[in-house]
Amino acid sequence: MNAPEPTATLRGVTGLLGPAEIRELAARLGVNPTKKLGQNFVHDPNTVRRIITTAGLTPDDVVLEVGPGLGSLTLALLPVAAHVHAVEIDPVLAGALPQTAAGHAGPAAARLTVHRADALRITAAELADPPPTALVANLPYNVAVPVVLHLLAGLPTLRHGLVMVQKEVADRLVAGPGSKVYGIPSVKLAWYARSRAAGRVPPNVFWPVPNVDSGLVAFTRREPPRDDVPRKAVFAVVDAAFAQRRKTLRAALAGWAGGPDRAAAALTAAGVDPGARGESLTVEQFAAIAASAPTAAPVAQ
Repeated sequence: MNAPEPTATLRGVTGLLGPAEIRELAARLGVNPTKKLGQNFVHDPNTVRRIITTAGLTPDDVVLEVGPGLGSLTLALLPVAAHVHAVEIDPVLAGALPQTAAGHAGPAAARLTVHRADALRITAAELADPPPTALVANLPYNVAVPVVLHLLAGLPTLRHGLVMVQKEVADRLVAGPGSKVYGIPSVKLAWYARSRAAGRVPPNVFWPVPNVDSGLVAFTRREPPRDDVPRKAVFAVVDAAFAQRRKTLRAALAGWAGGPDRAAAALTAAGVDPGARGESLTVEQFAAIAASAPTAAPVAQ
């Protein structure tokens, strides 16, 4: 089923929040955006519409939004989704969001559930009614990668998503082997999903204005590359390989394997050159290394 056209689906919203509305609402609530919480509020309705279109939502999608803030994106999500779970750590913003939705989204406001919670600690049980199928969010820059990985690990019902993050982070998330920015975030996201860059977002659509561009990352969940090795075991190899990325894998994985010779043996058994470096390997190759781990290799907890 194709995603509804934004011009039709957003008709029930009396008004998306523009710069004046954002500042007025923030002033009324006594909200001053903080770097600690990574608060940069989107105030451009065209950017919000672009996110909705790019997210490819269907009417039966249950959306998880992290860091809804003052509600810019929330208001656009409510008419196009079956339900929206908004997870907000700031108690003032979490408390005000239902009223903002009621004042701008009409009957669609009934589809909103606000969770005053830390997205890095929220569980599937807390989001079970109904379980989310899509992640669509303007993520705080300082926690974007751990939030995405935590949610993909803990919410198996998430099928796809679109997140807005710092452009540098977006580049890392979607990078492939051989890229200069390919690293731990790239490999770990690839374990869960296929991802792609979905566009650049300029700083001037936010308040306060960040000093960097943002980027959109779209992803679709896939089956793990292997089912005979635990994810944590694979991620232990990834962490070790990139902890010393200038070193060959034989040297970088020595601590993980119990010595360079044992690392070389595991690499050879996995069909990987011991003289290679981590940035040249696919997630499938990291999984093969984990599956070939020597019996003395540390077990990931």
